[in-house]
Amino acid sequence: MKNVSEYFGSLVFDGRVMKATLSAEVYRSLRKTINEGAKLDIGVANAVAAAMKNWAVAHGATHYTHWFQPLTGITAEKHDSFISPSPDGGVIMEFSGKELIKGEPDASSFPSGGLRATFEARGYTAWDPTSYAFIKGKTLCIPTAFCSYTGEALDKKTPLLRSMEALNRQSLRILRLFGNTEARRVTSSVGPEQEYFLIDKEMYEKRKDLVFTGRTLFGAKPPKGQEMDDHYFGVIRPRVAEYMEDLNEELWKLGILAKTEHNEVAPAQHELAPIYTTTNVAADHNQLTMEIMQRVAARHGLVCLLHEKPFAGVNGSGKHNNWSISTDTGVNLLSPGDTPYENAQFLLFLCAVIKAVDDYQDLLRISVATAGNDHRLGANEAPPAVVSIFLGDELDAILTSIEKDEPYSGTKKSTIKLGVDVLPKFPRDTTDRNRTSPFAFTGNKFEFRMLGSSNSISCANIMLNAATAESLRIFADKLEGADNFEEALHDLIRDTIREHKRIIFNGNGYDDGWIKEATEKRGLLNYRTTPDCIPHVLDKKNVDMLTSQKVFSESELRSRCEITLENYCKTVIIEASTMVDMARKQILPAVGKYTASLAEAAIAKKSVSEELACGYEKSLIAKLSVLADRISIGIDELEEAVTSVKKNEDVISESAEIRDKVLGKMSLLRLACDEAETVTAAEYWPFPTYGDLLFGV
Repeated sequence: MKNVSEYFGSLVFDGRVMKATLSAEVYRSLRKTINEGAKLDIGVANAVAAAMKNWAVAHGATHYTHWFQPLTGITAEKHDSFISPSPDGGVIMEFSGKELIKGEPDASSFPSGGLRATFEARGYTAWDPTSYAFIKGKTLCIPTAFCSYTGEALDKKTPLLRSMEALNRQSLRILRLFGNTEARRVTSSVGPEQEYFLIDKEMYEKRKDLVFTGRTLFGAKPPKGQEMDDHYFGVIRPRVAEYMEDLNEELWKLGILAKTEHNEVAPAQHELAPIYTTTNVAADHNQLTMEIMQRVAARHGLVCLLHEKPFAGVNGSGKHNNWSISTDTGVNLLSPGDTPYENAQFLLFLCAVIKAVDDYQDLLRISVATAGNDHRLGANEAPPAVVSIFLGDELDAILTSIEKDEPYSGTKKSTIKLGVDVLPKFPRDTTDRNRTSPFAFTGNKFEFRMLGSSNSISCANIMLNAATAESLRIFADKLEGADNFEEALHDLIRDTIREHKRIIFNGNGYDDGWIKEATEKRGLLNYRTTPDCIPHVLDKKNVDMLTSQKVFSESELRSRCEITLENYCKTVIIEASTMVDMARKQILPAVGKYTASLAEAAIAKKSVSEELACGYEKSLIAKLSVLADRISIGIDELEEAVTSVKKNEDVISESAEIRDKVLGKMSLLRLACDEAETVTAAEYWPFPTYGDLLFGV
């Protein structure tokens, strides 16, 4: 078997390949484009395209595609072959700089949220040179942005790149104030931890709910779930270990830095964590990771479930977004330094994030809102829907001393004056991790824990980058005009802490008392569902910030609002329709057959003795008959509710009606069906149970 270092990145047109296949001049020009955002020359593009094609063909590729991320939440690709006709009747392999830089996929069938009419088909893909091309199967995949004929972003990559540029622009203004003239670029970096379930493929195919919706819509709790905490970090089962080994190899070939793997809390649940990298590359890698997870699972007779709550009663799956900010010179701006000035700079960037999260807590909640994640947020395995920041006791104490201009007990200095008196050297990891916090500081990064397992990480990082850029803009405007920089810096940090300390909470986010305190005393937002939060993306403060930072246009924001709510409505309606289908065609007939068998048994007993006829069959028949009636009524009521909401022409009111009417009917139908499962003989139940699914691998 090959050493990992020999095949790592072997299917990626990365810096090593570029350096080996491009001339020194072309390579330098391309690196300048990648590192500094310099304009790409067509001559350079032609040279890169030729080298890329030759490399891809040598690795068995026959086609190329502009690989992009439309607003469906998954990736898209249209394959074109390298072949072109030659005069002698044969073919030659061609690929030009023009084809590398720009593609033209059909845009009419992708969600646009009103940006385009359905008959307007033209769309464009544009090469993102900052994310390396790679080979998947026999296709060269070129990461691209996707926009409409009129220039609006129809994807997740374009606004992510814009948000990164906004963060870079404002961060550099701050660094220059601290005398840093070396840094030329500031980027955000992310390491997304990915949770998932593995179940047996044969069992999966017997459940319509899993096939159509990705989650179980019915299922009684098995005798054993996660109560014993014996799955978490436990010995990985051989079948799963083989899957993980295969998965790692596939990811490593694509240069994806898969680092950690382990069993998660729920039975059949696992996690994969990568080393963090530049945010837009991390977003590309995470999309690839989810795709490859599912593809590799099929090879092993498994199905990888990425739904946020595939099983009721056990933990759902999230995606922890570890986010930080660094310079191109290798300085982590969220890491405490060794000098007073470095620590003052750290505190300013820390305060920028605190302000950003407090000012735009609604945008962070919006960025993770889906029908699936609504089942998870606020449950005991996830942060609450209320956004707050965890800093840890020591850092919190330092900020409190600055806020109050009081002595800090951890230093001999009487007061902390930023950049004048000596600040304490901030120790790293002096506090425990808080897994109940939506947004926790973990030494040199923040862990945003609210993302659902199937979410694209782009949305959350767009909002984090943009909101932090806005805080830094406000800070730079104040400090650039200050007569005394050090005094203005001290006052700015102190005032920011005073104004935004309500967002800092170091306690138990699962405690009901915290939710009451957060909403009633601190005035924090609590948007429990997708219909509650999504319309607020169009609040004036949000539109003003996102448009001024040039991350979205107002029309793009309106499109995202409509698409997200439309997806929510479609998701729940599909789930409700699947419930009706399963309950009517599978569960009711199964209950009926079992009831009939009980009746036959009762008749047989009666033929022997009248006394025997009064056995358990009679009482069970009565119970099943009542449940069958409840199921039948529940089917009719749910079907009626779905029909009613479909008549609503406004997506905002439709989503609210689904939240208020359809979800409740779904819960009632499930209760009746799950109770019926507990009293129906196993051989009559029409599909695999929770016990089968969770413990079947």
